[in-house]
Amino acid sequence: MRDFELPGRSLAIGRDAMAATSHPTSTLAAIDVLRAGGNAVDAAIAACAVQSVVEAGSTGIGGDCFALISREGSTEIRGYNGSGRTPAAATAQWYREAGITSIERHSPHAVTVPGAVEAWARLVEDHGRMSLAEILAPAIALARDGYPLTPRVAYDLANQRELLRQDPNAAATFLVAGQPPAAGTLQYQPGLAATLEAIGREGPDAFYRGEIAAEMADYLKAAGGLHTREDFAAAEGEYVTPISTQFRGRTVYEIPPNGQGIVALMIMKILERFTPTPDPLAVENLHIEIEATRLAYAARDQFVADMSVSHVPVDYLLSDALADELAARIDPAKATAPLPALTGGAEHRDTVYISVVDKQRNAVSFINSVFHPYGSGLMTPKSGVLFHNRGQSFVLEQGHPNAIGPRKRPMHTIIPAMVAENGRVCLSFGVMGGHYQAMGHAHFLAKLFDHGLDLQSAIDLPRLFPLPGTATVEVEGRLRERCGAALESRGFKVQPPKTPIGGAQAIWIDWENGTLLGGSDPRKDGCAIGI
Repeated sequence: MRDFELPGRSLAIGRDAMAATSHPTSTLAAIDVLRAGGNAVDAAIAACAVQSVVEAGSTGIGGDCFALISREGSTEIRGYNGSGRTPAAATAQWYREAGITSIERHSPHAVTVPGAVEAWARLVEDHGRMSLAEILAPAIALARDGYPLTPRVAYDLANQRELLRQDPNAAATFLVAGQPPAAGTLQYQPGLAATLEAIGREGPDAFYRGEIAAEMADYLKAAGGLHTREDFAAAEGEYVTPISTQFRGRTVYEIPPNGQGIVALMIMKILERFTPTPDPLAVENLHIEIEATRLAYAARDQFVADMSVSHVPVDYLLSDALADELAARIDPAKATAPLPALTGGAEHRDTVYISVVDKQRNAVSFINSVFHPYGSGLMTPKSGVLFHNRGQSFVLEQGHPNAIGPRKRPMHTIIPAMVAENGRVCLSFGVMGGHYQAMGHAHFLAKLFDHGLDLQSAIDLPRLFPLPGTATVEVEGRLRERCGAALESRGFKVQPPKTPIGGAQAIWIDWENGTLLGGSDPRKDGCAIGI
């Protein structure tokens, strides 16, 4: 139970349904859809569409998404991979001949064909109750009529002013006379409103074929990209079977590669081989979490890629033998060295994560992202599509499983998750923050199941993250004061994070009491609401 004399927030409690997102307007949109007769899928996509407007730096129709869906708490969970692919012309040879040795953020080569819209439409058609037009209506109204900037959105926008100034369309949309506006300022996105309206009216073809697709392809090509209208027309996600492992007596489910959910499961398998001390923030516990993360991420950067193109040894990565081997490499008193160097990727960044559970206990774990805040910073002038920069996660090393290639999906950091116990799904959760997410999943569940914290208390704890391939650990301020010197003495380099680490949303299904418990991260603007 929380200490009511300390600042913070209580668990959200509900009976019939609950939504948890990183923006209050998004959470309210989900609740409105649930009250109007929509189910968890309808509510999650309505919430995400709203965030594509009001939290445009984190998500949007120019990005990708993944989802896990449980019907009435069943462990027959369906996953959906809504990540986009490179253009057909994106061969490794083309990049070599063009003299491109790295993929820059503000570059059309960082843009794969966005997969979010196709995923939204497919999930609504297969699992929803409402029409796509009804679901998108709240987002359309906000984009057309205006929305106020919330504090975290304004903070992220200010941090990206230089990126946004590079594109006249993005600058005109998000900046005022070249400067970032303050929290409380009204913004408008009429081009995006019209695009969302067309998608609601005509379905995904409005986005992937016709005038909008032509504008996107032509815009990216004019910037030096390889995208064609045919690449957009070929966009298609897929249903996938989740991967899973046992952690502290429960089953944890993640999306398989090209997502990094497998890395979260690897970290958990390593942690299973250690007995934690009672204090969740004891340096002894943090040391093991850091080391498990460093080892699992080294394996990620060697193996995780698009399974439709490259071989990913899932069984090996989730084997007890590998977990034993990696756990044995951890010295509880000092940092492990050497580790394989990071071969690709970027710093941990932002995303939106949404969890919804409805009255029938249908649960949706949903994540949608433009990767870095405001993605690539590239934005179409008419349709208002802000493109992600997910292609930066590719490597240009020939022969690497995650090397860039035609019609290929990059290694993805965004990962929704679920947990089951006693044969039923009991937890739908996600942790935002780009590369941090895999560690974030393991860190969060360890605080729940090793230390008995409630959802909100676990989310509220200060965080740290070891930058992949290094002994440098980003540590939030409260934790630096408490453990920074002890971590330094063990061989880690401790430094402040550039921004607060990640964000989390979670909903627990209390089957015995027939209630729902929710938590939402104070590092964001959002909330969990139960009805």
